[in-house]
Amino acid sequence: MLGPYPAIIAVRFKMLLQYRAAAWAGFSTQLFWGFIKVMVFAAFFASSSLAQPMTFAQVLVYIWLGQALLALLPWNVDQEIAEQIRGGGVAYELLRPLDLYSYWFARTLAFRAAPTALRMLPMVVFTLLVLPLIGLEEWALPPPESLASGAWFLVSVLGMLALSTAFTMIMHICLMWTISGEGINRMMPGIVPVFSGLIIPLPLFPDWLQPILYWQPFRGMADVPFRIYSGHIPVTEVLPEILNQWLWFGVLVGFGYWLLNRARRNLVIQGG
Repeated sequence: MLGPYPAIIAVRFKMLLQYRAAAWAGFSTQLFWGFIKVMVFAAFFASSSLAQPMTFAQVLVYIWLGQALLALLPWNVDQEIAEQIRGGGVAYELLRPLDLYSYWFARTLAFRAAPTALRMLPMVVFTLLVLPLIGLEEWALPPPESLASGAWFLVSVLGMLALSTAFTMIMHICLMWTISGEGINRMMPGIVPVFSGLIIPLPLFPDWLQPILYWQPFRGMADVPFRIYSGHIPVTEVLPEILNQWLWFGVLVGFGYWLLNRARRNLVIQGG
């Protein structure tokens, strides 16, 4: 028999899997933007005579996996949780015989994972298998560098999910200080893709920025798993990268608990 939190994840996940039309619309949109990114970087590599820190094939991995796993990144909040906070329904959540942070974490985990599951498979199948069949093999998603790289990539995606969920939790808790969650929803899409590497792969940034980019949490949400997949991070150097992901996860969870306890002491519901 499932405990309360795994049951919450399972129920929420199944409910979110019903939005198949939205998933196909998201897949089409992400595929379109993926092709635009591919064309931009194809032009960049064709026009540059300097040696780059990444090959074009490794950048393709960044682009297509980024489009496949876009919904996993913490660029928005769960509108149901936002409405509970805005409308006062959070009072009922506080009365549940459950730890509020763990309860919301379980809901948020499903919120991040379910839409990704719907979009990821068609994106990977199309870019890995269909593009070579229609003569676009130079733009297709390459296979993993090795079986070991593919296995470690799957492990790092779990860290990516945990990190994204923990950061989304901080966004949810911050809603207790705001009237509307629209500010966060407008701000994070401009921050997360840049520092995770979805706009420009992090190795392509200037050398003087690399130490800063290395020690920030968004790197574990895209840069680490994508570079493991492509072999840019060798298998022999994977373990410290995975540990870095989980270190940041612990920091974000600890900060989230502290922030939630502080928010609960100052929370005002319906003027009470």
